[in-house]
Amino acid sequence: MRESVVENPPRVSSFAARPKTHVQLIGDSPVMAALQQEIDRVARSDAKVLITGESGVGKEIVARSIHARGPRSSNAFAPVNCAGLPENLLESELFGHVKGSFTGAYRDKVGKLESAHQGTAFLDEIGEMTLRMQGLLLRFLETGELQKVGADGGGSHVNVRVMAATNRNLREMITQGTFREDLFYRLNVIHLVVPPLRERREDIPALVDHFRSQFGTANRSPITGVTPAAMKALTEYSWPGNVRELENILERMIVTVQGDLIDVEHLSSEIKVQDPVALRPKRERRRTVADDLYKRMQEQRESFWTTVYPLFMEREITRANVREVVRRGLEEARGNYKIVSRLFNMESRDYKRFLNFLRKHDCQIPFKDYR
Repeated sequence: MRESVVENPPRVSSFAARPKTHVQLIGDSPVMAALQQEIDRVARSDAKVLITGESGVGKEIVARSIHARGPRSSNAFAPVNCAGLPENLLESELFGHVKGSFTGAYRDKVGKLESAHQGTAFLDEIGEMTLRMQGLLLRFLETGELQKVGADGGGSHVNVRVMAATNRNLREMITQGTFREDLFYRLNVIHLVVPPLRERREDIPALVDHFRSQFGTANRSPITGVTPAAMKALTEYSWPGNVRELENILERMIVTVQGDLIDVEHLSSEIKVQDPVALRPKRERRRTVADDLYKRMQEQRESFWTTVYPLFMEREITRANVREVVRRGLEEARGNYKIVSRLFNMESRDYKRFLNFLRKHDCQIPFKDYR
């Protein structure tokens, strides 16, 4: 998920205190100008912030911008991907653990919340937390007390600003019983919505130029620009993966294109061939990442393993996106997972691998609902 981060000195892996950094949000569109103003106002406070928006819009960059412009900027910014770890490891990652608390705990470990003392903790994909972890987080938000895994007695207290982000509808999850209402109100003190790229198309040329320059310098590329025709196609594309997708495409073209200009011929087919209906704003707002992935498998005969799987493993799409793709397949196949595997252009021997993947990553949906 992200727009560019410009930091000085370069970003390091430790969470020790470091000098104030500059975080850059690209774009001068009205919606981005309004967001920048909100960030400036929010940065002055210590209030908790909930950042929502589609996958890839740059929610972490918004959190980093708030941190960088606030009084905690000289201290740590500690991001945690709540969807990237199983529950027991996520608990250890957040709160830390003591030696011997579980198999593999060979030494004491400091959690991210403790590392971010006097700084900021950013909890990405908060909607993927289990109910148990939500309860542990709620207790910390209410008391400020850290209870390490395996520790006896009371824990230490830390002073950390908490920001969270999700691409899911938490109010809908509350109705479904999968997200705690009391945690939602604890986190939702200030709510910032990051707009999708298709709703700020006027920012695309600036983003293209920024990534072209960034990756051009890093790869010593001779590419100096983008032709007007290519820029028009890039501006009109719907960008289901938002800024992250644009960033990845620019990096790929910088590495692979021969010559000094990026032209239409260098763009992928889905960018070159625009659907006039899809370009209508009302239609675009209803499109989802799952819609685009499912369409690619159905119309372009791409396999699940090349279209959906790598994006999920690289955390460019979420568990919710995969579930929605699977749900679309089950509707078409009337609840038959074997037919779904064929719809997703897999070979017959991949059926068990497909089911194992869904079970392992909690993406399997009950088939009886669609029969």
